[in-house]
Amino acid sequence: MTVIKTHLNVTSVEHAVQDVAEVLGRVALVVAPPLLRIALAVPFFKSGLTKWDGFLSLSPSAAYLFEEEFKLHIFGDAYDLPVPLAVAHLTGLAEITLPILLVLGLATRFAALGLLIMTAVIQLVVPDGWANFHLPWAALAVAITALGPGGLSLDHLIDWLRHPRIPRRAA
Repeated sequence: MTVIKTHLNVTSVEHAVQDVAEVLGRVALVVAPPLLRIALAVPFFKSGLTKWDGFLSLSPSAAYLFEEEFKLHIFGDAYDLPVPLAVAHLTGLAEITLPILLVLGLATRFAALGLLIMTAVIQLVVPDGWANFHLPWAALAVAITALGPGGLSLDHLIDWLRHPRIPRRAA
């Protein structure tokens, strides 16, 4: 009789653990995408803020960095950035716009892809940053691209408004 009781207790504990794991998995599917989006957006947005001295007015320090300091490290040599002021403006705009899109969950995969491309270019400019910065940023961008925006996003809301799910009636 004790063997049967022990088996029932183990079975009920296993079921409880499975139930908890299932609930945690459902919660994670809701919470993970916005957390991934925010984690990727924050460093780029903060960097973007440093590039401006007002609306569309590039800061002198950003101009200096792009014209004098930043170099493309390719095949063991360092090359000047092409049209550095244009690159600085585009980078500054992207570092503000793409993170905002990510946090809102609007054009999410496009924004994540844009930040992934920026990360690849940053790797060419700052090759020593791959382990501490570029690899985690790339991993976040790839995860967002793979998982999509998640349910807590404007992309999801727009999809729901465009294609409302009509509940089926029981037969």
